[in-house]
Amino acid sequence: MGKRRKTRRKRKVRRSNVSGVTNPGLKHLTTIDSVVLEGEHVRLEPLSLGPLDALCDVGLDPDLWKWISNPVSSREDMESYVRSALEGQEQGTVLPFATVERASGRVVGSTRYGNIDMKNRRLEIGWTWVAKPWQRSAINTEAKLLMLRHAFGPLACNRVEFKTDALNEQSRRAILRLGAKQEGILRKHMTTATERVRDTVYFSIIDEEWPDVEQRLQEMLNRDVG
Repeated sequence: MGKRRKTRRKRKVRRSNVSGVTNPGLKHLTTIDSVVLEGEHVRLEPLSLGPLDALCDVGLDPDLWKWISNPVSSREDMESYVRSALEGQEQGTVLPFATVERASGRVVGSTRYGNIDMKNRRLEIGWTWVAKPWQRSAINTEAKLLMLRHAFGPLACNRVEFKTDALNEQSRRAILRLGAKQEGILRKHMTTATERVRDTVYFSIIDEEWPDVEQRLQEMLNRDVG
């Protein structure tokens, strides 16, 4: 009996103009293809092991991982972090990005869609980190705007979720600042790398709220640039 050849699904990468217009023809979409999301200040590219050294150059600062359940502190950790994201992509539950500053072409962080459930038209935006020199720039605001436009536009999502550690007050304020609504706290939701049992706060934006949130984010971006 011959050996069965294992085939790997070829990733499709396309470029989105993130126009924000819902495409009714995608209502029965079950998976998400890789895509490049590009704005004026930031470009979100499909994550791969290619820029591993660049990710390590900016991403091994312990402060970036203070609230992450599995922190990254070495090149080996970063490689495992990327490989785990790519495994999730193969399973159809994750779509990870490298965050690139357009002006310099430099990788400055990473983010992703996670917990993707296209049958129920929902996904999560998270696993986001941006290196310190770029944290007070337009990078993160525009990245969120691009991801939300793609989610509520071409992907026709009903709902986009965010979550964070209940103790992370800075992150909670930042998510509310986007225009998301807090929904509740999952008590003793997960155990961190330090064995601390974490409560997790959940937030969401739904499609009816998106036009007002988009306007809010665009105004925030204009202020960040100004």
